[in-house]
Amino acid sequence: MKVLIVYCHPCRESFTAQVKKAFIKGLTDAGKSYEISDLYEMKFDPVFTESEYKREAFYEKGLPVPSDVAEEQKKINNSDAIVFIYPVFWTECPALLTGWFQRVWTYGFAYGDDPAMKQLEKALFLVTMGGSVKDNVRVEQISAMKTVMIGDRIHNRAKSAEMIVFDEMTRGYGNDENRNERIKQFAKQAYQIGINLGEKANDK
Repeated sequence: MKVLIVYCHPCRESFTAQVKKAFIKGLTDAGKSYEISDLYEMKFDPVFTESEYKREAFYEKGLPVPSDVAEEQKKINNSDAIVFIYPVFWTECPALLTGWFQRVWTYGFAYGDDPAMKQLEKALFLVTMGGSVKDNVRVEQISAMKTVMIGDRIHNRAKSAEMIVFDEMTRGYGNDENRNERIKQFAKQAYQIGINLGEKANDK
């Protein structure tokens, strides 16, 4: 199995970076290959230009897809699964990842009469959150995020899709000791997810 990881976090010292590292170790220990789009590191441009709008809104259907977008689309079609790793910023992924979807999910590739995007085996979201899933407001926020990410952005573009939330990761607020324990727990979980990805008995 080949996995495309779309990673989006501005800080290399973050817990989200540790999730990425542990997940990749799980993949490699299980003999799976991967490619990564680190959106901050590659300085991916999230800005949807006027010409891109004109193409997507059918003003000028013959306009070409930008080369950086075409490269991301190529990575997708060369993969069996796609995994998004990012933090929750105000009940949403970082703006850079929103821009990635806006630009990469083009007409003729991700949607249209005969889209060129392959149907992936799996789409997985590994999401870090400062709040607790014990709080009703967080449960509602996660439901909204799943509607956007899985219901709309993935939809039928993968045979299965899942969102896993690593919560209570805020610094301060009396949470530091709990956070440190959860870092250990979640790093092990991310590693195991990498090991199990694509295994029918465990990959639900």
